[in-house]
Amino acid sequence: MECQNKLSGNSLKDEAASVYDSTRRVEEVYDVAVVGAGHAGCEAALAAARMGMETIMFTVSVDSIALMPCNPNIGGSSKGHLVREIDALGGEMGKNIDKTFIQSKMLNRSKGPAVHSLRAQADKQDYTRQMRFVLENTDHLTIRQAEVSELVVEDGVLRGVKTFSGALYRCKAAVLCTGTYLKARCIYGDVSNATGPNGLQAANHLTDSLKALGIEMFRFKTGTPARVDRRSIDFSKMSEQSGDERVVPFSFSTDPESVQKEQVSCWLTYTNEETHQIIRKNLDRSPLFSGAIEGTGPRYCPSIEDKVVKFADKDRHQIFVEPEGLYTNEMYLAGMSSSLPEDVQYAMYRTLPGLEHVKIVRNAYAIEYDCINPRQLNPTLEFKKIRGLFSGGQFNGSSGYEEAAAQGLVAGINAALSISGKGPLILDRSQAYIGVLIDDLVTKENHEPYRMMTSRAEYRLLLRQDNADIRLSEIGYQIGLVSEERIQYVRWKIREIEKEVKRLENTKIGGNESVQQFLRNHQSTELKNGVSLAELIKRPELDYEQVDCLDPGRPTLPEDVREQVNINLKYEGYIRRQKQQVAQFKKLEEKRLDPSFDYSEVSGLRKEAVQKLNLYKPMSIGQAGRISGVSPADISVLLVYLKQ
Repeated sequence: MECQNKLSGNSLKDEAASVYDSTRRVEEVYDVAVVGAGHAGCEAALAAARMGMETIMFTVSVDSIALMPCNPNIGGSSKGHLVREIDALGGEMGKNIDKTFIQSKMLNRSKGPAVHSLRAQADKQDYTRQMRFVLENTDHLTIRQAEVSELVVEDGVLRGVKTFSGALYRCKAAVLCTGTYLKARCIYGDVSNATGPNGLQAANHLTDSLKALGIEMFRFKTGTPARVDRRSIDFSKMSEQSGDERVVPFSFSTDPESVQKEQVSCWLTYTNEETHQIIRKNLDRSPLFSGAIEGTGPRYCPSIEDKVVKFADKDRHQIFVEPEGLYTNEMYLAGMSSSLPEDVQYAMYRTLPGLEHVKIVRNAYAIEYDCINPRQLNPTLEFKKIRGLFSGGQFNGSSGYEEAAAQGLVAGINAALSISGKGPLILDRSQAYIGVLIDDLVTKENHEPYRMMTSRAEYRLLLRQDNADIRLSEIGYQIGLVSEERIQYVRWKIREIEKEVKRLENTKIGGNESVQQFLRNHQSTELKNGVSLAELIKRPELDYEQVDCLDPGRPTLPEDVREQVNINLKYEGYIRRQKQQVAQFKKLEEKRLDPSFDYSEVSGLRKEAVQKLNLYKPMSIGQAGRISGVSPADISVLLVYLKQ
């Protein structure tokens, strides 16, 4: 395949051949280079290529494309929102898990729709295989197994990347998605291996190039539990955890009927006091407590050692036993990650009901890796000091497959947009969980791996997973990642929801005996006067589906439209109030700030505020107000200064 050499006008083939003949070094030209092929790298590469950019994706091992080195699932609380948003913008993660899941469950059904979150167990090997198939068959995309060791930057502009073999790949933009591979070290007990996850090759050379460019690095840590042999487990001592009877797909483009299939079970067991005693007696052998591990670990995904120490009052912890796939006997012990020595792992795992004779296939381990301080990034995920260099995923100091994929998608989109000379994609906190995620990373001080949670989103009633297509599909279409067919359906869906809500508000019913009997049957207060169907639906004990028998004029509508009608009516007051809050938020976001401005020129700002504002260089008053160390009084001073 040939791509245009943007610098000389020659074909890539001719250019590469001439350079190779004269210097004995491979040299090629692309629009976008993506470094890493995990969940962030896959989304970044697909986005750039689908937007017409000649894209090359580097990986230390082609076998690690879309690897799931830790938990075997996609989604979960707040993470399901991210996957739905990725899909609405034109990403691939939702489609891929719909093809490869082996169990699916909607979490938090007993709570309101704002926190409903879809979670699916994946067949790990199939997930990787399917994503690789999509990548290998995407136009404008080249996959290359090679370790990128150096960035080529001239006068603050990214010009290309070099591999450890000496090959040069010139490009107009690059996206760094190195995950947990940079100078990675896997540790358990006194065993330390200089490898990436699952024993794969680490990337040991790029860090030095980044530091030479003045990029500030962190050393973070995460961990994973043991994988054990299914045949050594006694499931009769555990509680079976089944999937939903009716499966809801992740992707808005997936036919719901296509995902109704037989599902596998997960299992629940618990640690006990004997487990905790073994852990306490061996804390001196844990690299977490001995100082052998230097990196900072995730607060919201602690190891079992951390749990026992920090939650000493708890006499047990939940452990979910999850299958890693249909064609393997490996089972994942969710909730029991550890870096304790091998013998201690055997001892503590065998105290759990059902695991008395368990056999370990892969030891639990902690992994340390290099990542960046994300405050060096703009909300576009482009480095402030290096034009054309973007970054996504765990390399940005976050944790989780879904957080990584969301950042990779945005970084890949913005890399392509920057080359095209178009304005960037910046999702704000009122538009998407992705906006909250990126804003938190680039605005707040992060001293540990960042994890998305529903509580981080101020406008979560508006940012539900069920309406991600309504919120974001138009943006994905304008970018070029959402098809004409898909956007036409979303536009029709929006019109139908509005039309049906209006019809219900204008459809009145009286208090005749059949209506009163219906209300008595549903333990709902009887009517004294006529009301609209919309008012009935707002009652806590009723919903859109239940009042069907009182509504002979109801049109036939698809399930996703009916769901939105019900939510919009039942939560109308809360939604209206949150929209008012968003309007105030938008006013501050629209007050732009010059990223080159020196805040020491503003009299009245506190010294800490001046330091933080000059450090972060916020793009708006709203972003400035979210910086730790900048008070409301400082924002008032800035607003007065702007008016002057």
